[in-house]
Amino acid sequence: MQVEDEILLRLENGSGARGRIETVPSRGIEHIQLNSADPWTEVDGERSSVKTKHPLFSDPAVRQALRLLVDRTSIEAHIYGRTGVATGNFLNNPERFVSKNMKWEFNVEKANRLLEEAGWKRGPDGIRAKDGKKLKLVFQTSINAPRQKTQAIVKQACQKAGIDVELKSVTASVYFSSDVANPDTTRKFYADIQMYTVGTPSVPDPENFMRQFVSWEIASKGNKWQGSNPTRWRNEEYDRTFHAAEQELDPVKRAALFIAMNDMVVDDVVVIPVVNRRSVAAMSRRLQAKLSPWDNDFWNLRDWYREL
Repeated sequence: MQVEDEILLRLENGSGARGRIETVPSRGIEHIQLNSADPWTEVDGERSSVKTKHPLFSDPAVRQALRLLVDRTSIEAHIYGRTGVATGNFLNNPERFVSKNMKWEFNVEKANRLLEEAGWKRGPDGIRAKDGKKLKLVFQTSINAPRQKTQAIVKQACQKAGIDVELKSVTASVYFSSDVANPDTTRKFYADIQMYTVGTPSVPDPENFMRQFVSWEIASKGNKWQGSNPTRWRNEEYDRTFHAAEQELDPVKRAALFIAMNDMVVDDVVVIPVVNRRSVAAMSRRLQAKLSPWDNDFWNLRDWYREL
């Protein structure tokens, strides 16, 4: 359930409320992706082609400024509440894989300073520009109340830094579609930045989860946009680290490799983590657990083994 916590609280505490909400930690990360390719230039019949570079994000100052313009505190407090925790990490579970190196901050003044020092000057319309390029971005996500509210928070902060953001909302069934004829899918990524959640794990090990940044998974026309890397980011060090993790049997060394991968994608601002989402379930207040005789035998046997 991706619903504002304020609504969930009203449902729980309203007159005649029959249910309650339970949340448990997960790997789910609501995050913003930055397109490494140019979504507005077509090459060989393909937009967001790996043969192009994003005209704005090629400047690290722009990426770092955007990182400073995501007000995670407000997003957690006013939208997600119990259902999402602000984070600077992309990989948030299990605990042994969580980096202690990444910090996050919301600082409009610092973002302005970074852009100014990098030569992005405000024009008469208040929008920054450099070498004839204006800081104008299209920000897409699926139609969903928490996501539209998050978009609005980011847009407002960007305006204060001289970045013009156009918001685009796509029906979820279209946005997450694998239809190769559909121009509005996450894998085609025909926008500058986009937002959604990944990370509901079928297994706790993060290998498959972190595969989405390796170069051979880049989504393209050649693989019918089915590759799991829609950002088109490629980094040889990341690829080598991923291969090392695939072969590493020592659990401590393997965890360190995944932490290094997390730090690479966050430091280079390939993605901007927003909140680590909790798994949310609505449960009846009348729900009760009843143990069968077989259940009692199981717990007694477990306690007996522990004593041994």
